[in-house]
Amino acid sequence: MSTVATTVAFVLVPRLHLLDLAGPAQVFATAADQGMHYRLTYVAETDEVASAQGLPVRAERVWPELTPADLILVPGWRSPGRDPYVPALGAQMVARLRAHHSAGGMVASVCSGADALGQAGLLDGRRFTTHHELADQIAGRYPRANLVRGVLFVVDDLVLTSAGIASGIDLALHLVALVHGPRAAARVARSMVVFARRNGDELQDSAMLRHRAHLSEIAHQVQDVIDARYGEPLRLADLARSVCVSERTLSRVFTDATGLTPLRYQQLLRVERAENLIGHGETVESAAHAVGFTDPRMLRRLRARV
Repeated sequence: MSTVATTVAFVLVPRLHLLDLAGPAQVFATAADQGMHYRLTYVAETDEVASAQGLPVRAERVWPELTPADLILVPGWRSPGRDPYVPALGAQMVARLRAHHSAGGMVASVCSGADALGQAGLLDGRRFTTHHELADQIAGRYPRANLVRGVLFVVDDLVLTSAGIASGIDLALHLVALVHGPRAAARVARSMVVFARRNGDELQDSAMLRHRAHLSEIAHQVQDVIDARYGEPLRLADLARSVCVSERTLSRVFTDATGLTPLRYQQLLRVERAENLIGHGETVESAAHAVGFTDPRMLRRLRARV
């Protein structure tokens, strides 16, 4: 393993989101604490940058010397919604991004940081992703880019883009795994108390979140039970008894609130968890048994349906 430190240069933009910055920074700092060689630096167009959450962040105005082995990462920021559009980065910062990539270096973004990569022309002809709430806006701004919707992160020709907020952690762990191996990335994730290192093509939102945007207290209570025990056999009668309603009432209320039956909701949770296990090397058979299917053929059928 090389003892030459990899520099990770974070480009800070006014109103940056703290977690967009702190998540990846913590990954690389933890990796450095564990003996991997990373040096973190923070650059901006001013000496101090106000975050979207109100905490000021100090930065350097002078760039470090970078090599192609180093990384430039642009965290996202809260856009004030100005019209007409005003680019977040000045011409010199944009030129730095473009020059580093031209020299063979990696350039990455979290959330709206993809807009900075678009300014530098680094999204043209490449696949990218961003936060689902910004996807149409950024894709419309850079029509030569190829938007990949809904995934956690995308890697295309040394240009790496992630969905935003916590997904910056997944992107950084992926980069650690590329250089130091999956076991090293797993050690970093465990130290950070990250539940699982997620692959880039996993969805930005989980089934648990996608079906919670309703006001039915009964449905929420039943979802709590299914979320906690999705791997167990759950009878409709027992679920109805847990919220003191009839089976017929529960079926009606739950379906009206979520668009799914309780069984279908449980199956979605099982399939989603199984996909995560398969993505990390488990066989279909072992993943099926881990999430509660007695017959792996049921998992195969449900995966095809999803």
